Parts: sequence; C-alpha cells; structure tokens
Amino acid sequence: MNTNSTPVPGLPGQVAPDSRRWLALVVLLTGTLLPPLDFFIVNVALPVIRTDLRASSDVAQLVVSVYAAAYAVTLILGGRLGDLYGRKRVFVAGMLGFGLASALCGMATSPSVLVAGRLLQGISAAIMAPQSLASIHAMFPASEKGRALSLYGATFGLAAVGGQLLGGLLVAANPFGLGWHSIFLINLPIIAFAVPAALALLRESRAERSARLDVPGAFLLATGLLALVVPLIEGREHGWPWWCIALLTLSVPLLFNFWRYEKRQEQAGRTPLVLPSLLATRGLQRRLLATFFFYALAAFFLVFAIYEQAGLGHDALAAGLAILPLGVGLLLGPLSGPRIARWTGPRTASCGMALEVVGLVMAAALAFADAPRWLPVPLLLIGLGQGIALPALVRLSVDHVDARWAGLAAGLVSATLQISAAVSVALIGGLFFALAPDGSSAGEVRSGFAIASLAMAGALAVAAGLSWKRDR
Repeated sequence: MNTNSTPVPGLPGQVAPDSRRWLALVVLLTGTLLPPLDFFIVNVALPVIRTDLRASSDVAQLVVSVYAAAYAVTLILGGRLGDLYGRKRVFVAGMLGFGLASALCGMATSPSVLVAGRLLQGISAAIMAPQSLASIHAMFPASEKGRALSLYGATFGLAAVGGQLLGGLLVAANPFGLGWHSIFLINLPIIAFAVPAALALLRESRAERSARLDVPGAFLLATGLLALVVPLIEGREHGWPWWCIALLTLSVPLLFNFWRYEKRQEQAGRTPLVLPSLLATRGLQRRLLATFFFYALAAFFLVFAIYEQAGLGHDALAAGLAILPLGVGLLLGPLSGPRIARWTGPRTASCGMALEVVGLVMAAALAFADAPRWLPVPLLLIGLGQGIALPALVRLSVDHVDARWAGLAAGLVSATLQISAAVSVALIGGLFFALAPDGSSAGEVRSGFAIASLAMAGALAVAAGLSWKRDR
C-alpha cells in the first residue's frame, strides 16, 4: 500500500504526488548520507583512534571492517523490513538506532566498546539506507524520478569527499576537547533534526499485502553473506589465513541452500525474504551483475591514496586534496545526468561508465609516464562518469520492479554494491599489493597503480556492456 499520493479530483484512478515530496527527499537523503559518511570519516581518524585507545592494528582494522561487514550483510533484510512494516517506520527506527550507536562510539573508552558500537552502526545503517531509495521510488512520479535519483547519486559524492575532509577537520580542530570522539557525536544533532522531520514529512508506504518476516531465510542469508564478506574484508590484511579460505569455500553451499529454501517458500505460497521470481523481472539479474562489476571502482580510493604517498611522495593532506577533482565530478555528474539522459535514454548508465573507463585508462597512462600534474583531468572524468552512471543504473534496477517490492529491490542493489566493494578491494587491492608490496620503490608503486587502474577499467567496460543491452 502506497499512501504517498492522493486521488486527483475528477480523475478516478489517478493520484496526485505528495505536495511535500521534495522536503521529504531532504530527510531521506540525510539517511542516505550518514552511512557512507561514517565509513569515510573513520578512515581519516583511524590513526588517532588507534593511538588514543592503545589498540593493536588488528583491532583498529576491525573499527572499519566490522561496520562494512554488518552493513553489507543486513542491507537485503533492511529493505525487506521496509516493505513489510512500512518504510517510514523502519527508516525512523534505523535512524534512531544509528544515533544510539553513534553515541556509544562517541563515548567509547576502550577498543571493544568502539567495535561494538561500529557493529550496531552498520546494522542500523543497513536498516535505514534502503528505505530512502524505496521511498523515492514510491513517492515520485516518473517525470520527476530522474531528478530525485540524481540528487540521491550526488549524495554519495558528497559523503565520499565530505567524509575525508570533515574527519580531518574535526580531528585537527578538536571541538570542545572531544578529539576523534567528535566524528561520531556530530551525527547526533543531525539525527535530532532528521527524526522529527521524518515523522512530520514522510508518509507511510509498504507492500500491498502484509506478510511475516522470513526469519529462517534471514538467518541463512546472513550466515552465507558473513562467510563471503568477512574473509574478503579481512583476508588481505591477515595474509589470507586458512580460516578465510575455509569461510569463502563454505559460503557457496550456504548461499546455495538459502536459494533453495527461498524457492521452496515461494512455491508453497509463502513470502520469502528474497523472491526468486523477482530476479526474472525484465533483466534484473543482468543489471545486478552490471552493478557488481560497476563498483570495482571502490578499490580506487585505496590504491590512489598509496600511489599519492608512496609513489609521488606526497603527505596525507596532499593526498586527500589530490582526489578532490574526483569528488567534484561525483557531485556534478548526478546533477547533469537528467539532461544527458534526454539524449542517451536507457543507455545513460553505459555512457557514464564509458567516461570512467576513459578516465581510468588516462590515469594509468599518466602513472606509467610519471606525469601526475595532469591527473585532475582523468579524476574529474572518473567522478563525472560515476556520478552519471550510479543513479541511472539504480533506476534501471528498481523502476521495472513492482512498487510493493521496491524495498527488496533497493536492498538487493545496495547489497550488491557493498559486496562488489569488498570483492574489488580484495582482488584489485591484492593485485596492487602483489605488484607493489611494502618497501617497493616509487616506480613499482606507480606501475602497480597503473595496472590496478586498468583492471578497474576492464571491470567497468564489462558493466557498460551489460547495461547497454536492451531488455527483450
């Protein structure tokens, strides 16, 4: 049931869009901004956190990885909860949980408390985030959906750039003597504003028919995804120990058994966590596969930072500033996407990815030639392409799904992005470190960055090809 619209007088069967939808979008984008912002902001502050809490490198890494793993594993469940119990209700609950978890992180005095807070943050973020995309799908008419999704895509660029800069600024400024604690506590005034605004502006929407949550399916999926995601996040850092290989191997039968269980549930007339029949919806499988290859760019942020410092000899501040052209592109790309879509139509995502491929190949060529002064040009192209492609790819994946399953589709897209990020960092990051291990010369680091960039360009070319193909 979708209550975001009201009947049009004199036009039976037609509905008018919610007059407050653009104000409501601001609230929804706040929920979109916080999860990636808290990922990037912690990366910058991690050295200070480790020193202050006297944490080992393994524990410090957990501050990042436990959040990423919990977020990836819970996203599909989060989207499904919104479909079943109401997207507004679940959005507010997720935001309140995120606020409580942020307060726990901000008041942490030991590594174990901080890791526990980050775990709760990741779960709450995954409950909150899919509701934004599903609500946009339910709230906006087709004529406005492109503009709304463009702003949704621009939010990711703002989070990536803003997280890096805000984290450094807060740690350096040390407001009220809070130090690194402020990077978590800053979420509290944002949430204090956003929750009442959500209650006032958002209207409830959910699946037309109520159903019970598929608890066994949720458990099977969480177990299988944990077995897949945790070793991908932790494996490279620990040198791929036996337990990582064992978990990766175990993830295959676990996910296969989950799929078989879901098919049996649907055949029996029940409502499973993930509907197998949904993946047959007008090429959704192909689009999710395109989404998987598309987010290979997640590894770029890791290898670029090392390239700037170990390959070019820049300090951490200069390395952070160097990626700003990519951030500018990430902001401008989504805003120009609707105009570009008038010319490219359903192939907008492929065109954006083509820009990324060109930018990555240029970056590789400049690294091989040791000509870094021209790097802002390919970085801007990469950001523009990413900003154009992401909203278009999301719309291709969600628009053709029945509105009652919008939350599930949003969760599938978001989970695919997160799993792709983990896989790409593991594989492409692993390739980079194999070519440029610790102690390598600047030339080896530059070559490693160039080859890693070409690998990402290859993955994006595959994604562009998958997105280019029209539905039959």
